[in-house]
Amino acid sequence: MEAMLEVRDLDKNYGATEILKDVNVSAEPGGFLVLVGPSGCGKSTLLNCIAGLESISSGSIHIDGRDMTHVSPKDRNIAMVFQSYALYPTMSVAGNITFGMKVRGVDAATRASKLQDVARQLQIEQLLDRRPSQLSGGQRQRVAMGRALVRDPQLFLFDEPLSNLDAKLRVEMRLEIKKLHHDLGATMVYVTHDQIEAMTLATKIVVLKDGVVQQTGSPAEIYRRPANLFVADFMGSPAMNLIPARASREGSGTRIQIERADGAPVELIDTGNGDLPEDVILGLRPEDIAEAGFRSGHHVHEVKCLIDMVEPAGADTFVVSRLGGKQVTARLHSDTMARPGSTLDLVFDLDRVSYFAPDTGERLN
Repeated sequence: MEAMLEVRDLDKNYGATEILKDVNVSAEPGGFLVLVGPSGCGKSTLLNCIAGLESISSGSIHIDGRDMTHVSPKDRNIAMVFQSYALYPTMSVAGNITFGMKVRGVDAATRASKLQDVARQLQIEQLLDRRPSQLSGGQRQRVAMGRALVRDPQLFLFDEPLSNLDAKLRVEMRLEIKKLHHDLGATMVYVTHDQIEAMTLATKIVVLKDGVVQQTGSPAEIYRRPANLFVADFMGSPAMNLIPARASREGSGTRIQIERADGAPVELIDTGNGDLPEDVILGLRPEDIAEAGFRSGHHVHEVKCLIDMVEPAGADTFVVSRLGGKQVTARLHSDTMARPGSTLDLVFDLDRVSYFAPDTGERLN
């Protein structure tokens, strides 16, 4: 299947400053590609390059098999939804949604028909005569999406569209966008710094840092098998526990030793991962550390831990202890009896473990 969007060997410089470095990204027809990373990593610049709003220094951009590298934005058959919504304040909602069609010479009957279809889909029929100043943030977001929808583009581009909304509305609009993607079957490229948004919306995630692609994969791949320490730490809430450890051969397996301030080192035997260097960073997600008796398996190891902090979070309770000089967070059931200052038997599930090189940060297993 030919990609709907293909970005090849893209570089973007401002003078001597490199913003994007050798970026290769693709989106399949009907896919939902999310560009995620911290502020300043280049994700919005990459989106603007795809849209044609920014020129590129080298490389190419193909949309539906056509080289669009030097094609004007208006001829790329894309629609963009901005963080600021970019609505015309003096126009009604109906005027904002149909303005682009009017400029392109679409006849009045077609404009009216498309307006009604989109307004019904986004449930904004009752808002069509209002001005943007009379709308809530969520309503403005719907209007901005409506303006993109009437274009019937090959590619939808979203630039942090939910970052101006409150937490509850963000969840609602996220579901709205996911439903929209399902109903339309359209190809979407979405920029966010919110890794929860990335995980819930994407069919494919691209993680960026300092203009360099760190990892590309499905949400499950990015979460379960992060390519390096940056991805492991950035994706997931709470983040993956990253614990300095020492590895040595133990028969057919590996002995993992973790220092701790309040007693003898923790020792784990990992029979699934051999050939590790002596110094490693051991990575485990909080949900892969459970209370004894609540997780079983061949590679589950019990560790007595002194609890520093307990954080109730509704359905879960997070407990924090210290191992290897680092805070280690476990996601436990809500009725745990863990208390700060008490000792608790926690089990580490080494079936889910990741190992990283301390010097390069790269994944080892």
